[in-house]
Amino acid sequence: MTDLPTTHSAVPQPRLAASVILLRDAPSGLEAFVQHRVSTMDFAAGMVVFPGGRVDSADGSGWDYPAELLQRHASEWNQSSVGANPAEAVRNAGTILTAAIREVQEEAGLTIEAAHLRPWANWITPTDMPKRFDTFFYIAKPTAGATPQHQTTEAWQSLWMPVAEILAAEAAGTLKLMPPTYYLLKELAGFGTVDQVWTAEHSVVPVLAPVGSMAAFLKERENRR
Repeated sequence: MTDLPTTHSAVPQPRLAASVILLRDAPSGLEAFVQHRVSTMDFAAGMVVFPGGRVDSADGSGWDYPAELLQRHASEWNQSSVGANPAEAVRNAGTILTAAIREVQEEAGLTIEAAHLRPWANWITPTDMPKRFDTFFYIAKPTAGATPQHQTTEAWQSLWMPVAEILAAEAAGTLKLMPPTYYLLKELAGFGTVDQVWTAEHSVVPVLAPVGSMAAFLKERENRR
């Protein structure tokens, strides 16, 4: 799978990445499993994020998903770089899916089935950022009793948090979110249950934020506090 083309050699190519929004129902509403990244990371330092990471070359082979599932995922990702070459779309969908499953296992110690992952969003880092990612976000509906763990050195804490609580803490300035995480949580806050999210009509429209948007987002959030 190839990265998105650029129009100028000085613009860093976005690396392919997968991120998984693990959700569960709770008395207070939807909860998401999030990780508080350590402040020494060279990307998203000190931010609260969903489990995920870069796509590895090994993710492109060794899997055997149902053809119908891959076709459905390829169709849902069709506006993204996954569908840039229609002849490779199904294989690309399998590669991204494998990366998502692997990252959840590596970072949260949880084995999640392909059928419990739904394509949800695609965000591409603005072209003025030194490190860029073409990130594919999945909604995950773990089986009842699934217990993800904190087992990544990239974060100092991993835990379930109410979606509303995460947004309230961000507004109060007690935690920080990257723009995709913030807007995805704002969107999910409008749902009452995991099943409502899972069955919602939802199209994946890639988001390539404009130049300067990251700095503007952080400044705007700081000014609101």
